[in-house]
Amino acid sequence: MGRANNQKTRDKNKNKLPQVPKNLKSNAQDVEYSRELADQADFEAQARSNAANQRVKQKKNKR
Repeated sequence: MGRANNQKTRDKNKNKLPQVPKNLKSNAQDVEYSRELADQADFEAQARSNAANQRVKQKKNKR
């Protein structure tokens, strides 16, 4: 008797994963920002975000 009859597939969850259309995906850039209501922590967070975006762009350009 062969083993193939009783083997189960390894990726059982593969068929259950949702497929999201590209037009519904976002890159988290849809945040409203008001300079009048911002404090120092907001400015620092924005600077860190911009620096991280620059690092990602540099890595993509190197490939």
